[in-house]
Amino acid sequence: MLIKNGMIHDAVNREAYVADILIADGKIKAIEKKIAAAEGETVIDAAGKQVYPGFVEAHCHMGLAGKYGLGDSTSDHNERNEPIASHLRAIDAIDPFDLNFEHARKGGVTTVCAGPGSRNIIGGTFAALKTIGICVDEMAIKPEVAMKCAFGENITKAYGDKKLSSRMTLAAIFRETLTKAERYRMAVDAANGDVSKYPTYDAKLHALLPVMRGEMPLKAHAHQANDILTAIRIAKEFGVKMTLEHVTEGHLIVEQLKAFDCPMAIGPSFANASKLELRNKSWETAAVLSKAGCHVSITTDSPVVGQANLPLCAGFAVKAGMEPFEALKAITIYPAEHIGVADRVGSIAVGKDADIVICDGNPFEIATRVEYVLIDGNVVADHPEFK
Repeated sequence: MLIKNGMIHDAVNREAYVADILIADGKIKAIEKKIAAAEGETVIDAAGKQVYPGFVEAHCHMGLAGKYGLGDSTSDHNERNEPIASHLRAIDAIDPFDLNFEHARKGGVTTVCAGPGSRNIIGGTFAALKTIGICVDEMAIKPEVAMKCAFGENITKAYGDKKLSSRMTLAAIFRETLTKAERYRMAVDAANGDVSKYPTYDAKLHALLPVMRGEMPLKAHAHQANDILTAIRIAKEFGVKMTLEHVTEGHLIVEQLKAFDCPMAIGPSFANASKLELRNKSWETAAVLSKAGCHVSITTDSPVVGQANLPLCAGFAVKAGMEPFEALKAITIYPAEHIGVADRVGSIAVGKDADIVICDGNPFEIATRVEYVLIDGNVVADHPEFK
């Protein structure tokens, strides 16, 4: 396939440029001013159109929660019996037939990171996957991206009847679990492959081995400033990697977040502040943290906000003061880096997956229409009236 004459916004170069994109075997093979079409090659003439990398969502619950038209009765994103559930994997529950996947790709969102909710102190692992397919194993770019953990009122509300009613209690249980996981890791590593010397198998602690070894980050749900700082405090205490999710009050602790220097997914910033933790919710948070030099992605937390509206959320952030090129990177290369798949997606570059969106204007604008969406070089959404 050859995409010709499009105005390319590659999420690498600040200035857009007109060029052709050659695609073969699902990858971008060449980006040049003029590429001649081979005989029999499919050509998309993108003259006068805007060409972007497929949009990337760093944090959502698609295929697990709020399945389109089915509601909460089918939700699989939260364990409801125990607050420590590190042994759970999103990949075992994601439903590719959730219509939210179709809506996402029609809106240009080609990669999402989906996983457990925030009802548990540790909820299990997230998975990064493309938004096309009927088998999650084939959709997955990275089956286990990060280990979800959570701070704040969602847990105290869920487990208040089990005397987990304070933030101090949640932090204490989290520390206790990580301490046990570190001791389990030490015992496993000391066995040096000798099965007879392994500690008694514990599924929850075993699932935390990649975290304790620095191979997988914790993915910390935290809205309120004190919860964000507690998450950072614990990550430092145990020397583990961490990304921050939501960061609703991040604009109140900018210097602390700059010093911690980790990927942050900001949002969802659309809709009503439905609980106490969201009372300081603002579109300006992403702009403030971005201007401070933080690594900022924008998230819909879908299905909280419809996944297809991810670029519009970036537009709202621009309206609130975010620099437009940074807003583009906040829905492309930054979330790809956030979830550890930037070697494949997030920008238009030779060698990367041919995940490409062609629009009739700026996707931050509500009137802009997505005309073509490609995933792995295949057209997965198009609008015949635009051809």
